[in-house]
Amino acid sequence: MSQVLFQQLVPLQVKCRDCEERRVSVRVSIELQSVSNPVHRKDLVIRLTDDTDPFFLYNLVISEEDFQSLKFQQGLLVDFLAFPQKFIDLLQQCTQEQAKETPRFLLQLVSPAAVLDNSPALLNVVETNPFKHLTHLSLKLLPGNDVEIKKFLAGCLKCSKEEKLSLTQSLEDVTRQLNFTQKTLSEKIQELDKLRNEWAAHTAALSSKHSQELTSEKEKALQAQVLHQQQHEQQKKDLEALHQRGVQQLQSRLSELEAANKDLTERRYKGDSAVRELKAKLSGVEEELQRAKQEVLSLRRENTALDAECHEKEKHVNQLQTKVAVLEQEIKDKDQLVLRTKEAFDTIQEQKVVLEENGEKNQVQLGKLEATIKSLSAELLKANEIIKKLQGDLKTLMGKLKLKNTVTIQQEKLLAEKEEKLQKEQKELQDVGQSLRNKEQEVCKLQEQLEATVQKLEESKQLLKNNEKLITWLNKELTENQLVRRQDVLGPSATPPVRASGGPVRSGLSPSPNPVDGRVAYPACGVGCPGSSAFAFQNTFWHPAAAKSSIHPVSGPKASTFALSSWKT
Repeated sequence: MSQVLFQQLVPLQVKCRDCEERRVSVRVSIELQSVSNPVHRKDLVIRLTDDTDPFFLYNLVISEEDFQSLKFQQGLLVDFLAFPQKFIDLLQQCTQEQAKETPRFLLQLVSPAAVLDNSPALLNVVETNPFKHLTHLSLKLLPGNDVEIKKFLAGCLKCSKEEKLSLTQSLEDVTRQLNFTQKTLSEKIQELDKLRNEWAAHTAALSSKHSQELTSEKEKALQAQVLHQQQHEQQKKDLEALHQRGVQQLQSRLSELEAANKDLTERRYKGDSAVRELKAKLSGVEEELQRAKQEVLSLRRENTALDAECHEKEKHVNQLQTKVAVLEQEIKDKDQLVLRTKEAFDTIQEQKVVLEENGEKNQVQLGKLEATIKSLSAELLKANEIIKKLQGDLKTLMGKLKLKNTVTIQQEKLLAEKEEKLQKEQKELQDVGQSLRNKEQEVCKLQEQLEATVQKLEESKQLLKNNEKLITWLNKELTENQLVRRQDVLGPSATPPVRASGGPVRSGLSPSPNPVDGRVAYPACGVGCPGSSAFAFQNTFWHPAAAKSSIHPVSGPKASTFALSSWKT
């Protein structure tokens, strides 16, 4: 039992003694044979053959024992089971490197003889580099003898016969399939001819039916055009009336806004003048406030000085009152002393005789006492006058102080009222400024609305002009189509046949096709209309719903491109 592991053409470099090297392609076969007689073992069979030379045959049978000696001799690192795959990898690398000018791996067959005859040869796998050539593997192959060559040729002949038999069977199968296919092809050709005839008849019927339908559709389109034209005239009148009313309303609104703007401007000027007056008043009031504050400060300082002076006067008055009380007490004491003296004098008078010796002394003492009493009475009178004068000055100062306090309180009240009034005027000034700014913003918004309304009015006028151009173009096309229909009725052979692909009805009136988007451009209205179908004429009329949806003004690019999208419905 054998298992083929590898069988391919491999480039081989043949070297013989005293001969030039040559390169050939040989078939390398690697088989793994299982032998069970007398013991179970596996042998690796390597065979070299040449497809162009049937007598070229080299064999090598490697058993496990032979591989061990080979492994020892050449220093191999793989075992017997992995050796076939490694050898196959080396052969594949030789095959891959054959296209290069200097291949890295070479498969060499070296023979010591002058020619490849019955002498053994060495099969070497060599790796080349600029330094040296390394021989990875060297196997000694034996040439096949006559028996082996005959056996090999018999096997090749057997394989060729088997291949010929399979190819003959394949040829018979392909021949049967070809006959069946030709028969089927003839049947399909007959069916195709039949279908072509049916299709031609069907196409002729459809063409006649299409012509009738086209005639009826043209009549319907003519009626629809008249109806649409009437509706468009009515809508045009309604739109003009609507625009006229809108213009009148906008003009009235504009006059109202101008009047309001003028009123607001006058109010603004008045407000500015009032603001200037209030600012002038405010500056005057602030100056008066500063003067009043300075006066209050000076009055407060003067009041403080008067309070100190009054306090000193009160202290002096208290001192004088104390002194007066002391003098009054002394006067009382002197009066008592006088009484006692009078009593003593009476006693002395009664005892005059007894006291004659002391009489002179008593007279002198009495004179002194009387002088003292007189001086004390004068001083007491002076003190009373001074006290009265001081009390009058004190009353005067107290009156002045009360008057100054009253004036200060009144000035403070007046100052508070002026500050409150100033705050109210400032708040009113701010309110007037805010109201003025609001009015200015409102005027700006109204001006923007007016500009937008004027722009919409201009766009509506442009839309009306486009509608008039479209009506003119439709009338022109209607007239041309009526002429075409009359010519069709008078002489069908006078006009070219209508093409199903939507070609021109008349060569003199054909619109210019646009190859970019397949639409037909009419310079009269500047609008592209679809022209890829024979029924395109029916769809070129304006639908009422589209007209109704397009009377409203639009902004931006929608105003310049008229809303004809409803034509495609």
